[in-house]
Amino acid sequence: MRLCYLLISGKFLLHFRLTRLFHKPVAARTMRLMHPMKKILAFVCLLLACTVAPAAQDHAQIRNAAAAFVRQQTADLPGKTTYRLEEIDPRIALPECARLEAFLPAGSQLIGRTSIGVRCAEKNGWSIFVPVQIKVSLSLLTTARQLPPGHVLREEDLASQTTEISRTGGFTAPGQVLGKVLRYNVAAGQVLREDMLRPPYSVTQGQVVQLSVQGSGFSVRSEGVALNNAGEGQAVQVRVGSGRVIGGIARANGTVEIRP
Repeated sequence: MRLCYLLISGKFLLHFRLTRLFHKPVAARTMRLMHPMKKILAFVCLLLACTVAPAAQDHAQIRNAAAAFVRQQTADLPGKTTYRLEEIDPRIALPECARLEAFLPAGSQLIGRTSIGVRCAEKNGWSIFVPVQIKVSLSLLTTARQLPPGHVLREEDLASQTTEISRTGGFTAPGQVLGKVLRYNVAAGQVLREDMLRPPYSVTQGQVVQLSVQGSGFSVRSEGVALNNAGEGQAVQVRVGSGRVIGGIARANGTVEIRP
């Protein structure tokens, strides 16, 4: 009985050890076979992701389109033009587009701090605005000395200096301002602007003016007294001899045109 027990026990122990011996390599071989499968599955998932997700538009191409537009639109401006485009927010992701078109948004100007629009001219396109700083430097007319209001500008009143123009602009040639009248006191060295000047009055308040009435086949001339100042082409009120007040258009040499 003891021998049988030993034989049986030995057989069981041998079976147990053989099971442990062969079980481990089988599991290891199985794991080694699974590693390539995992790699293949990962590659397939990556391939599918690349196929489904659209390519993102390169921000550099958008900025290049905006820069080319600025250069084209400012090519004919007088003086020297410089510009600086701001970077596009890297968090903005737009679908890739083969047809980019730049444009100037409504109400914007090609000077100072502004924005240039870039759109995708394809189906289901998009638009984005690129901030830009545009500077134009040129020689502008300035005052050579302090000048009082009502002063009529002459050649000796003018000087020039290279400066950066703003949205208010300026003048580049003396012929643009000679003969115009200052609206208010201007210090020496100030850049002359449109809002500083007015055309000279061709008719002044209290002046005796010549009235010219022209119609179909007739012409009448008379006199009256201007009731307000007016530059050429501006409206003026005139009192005639009968005391009646009529309206007309101021013309050169103290003449007022009356339209029947």
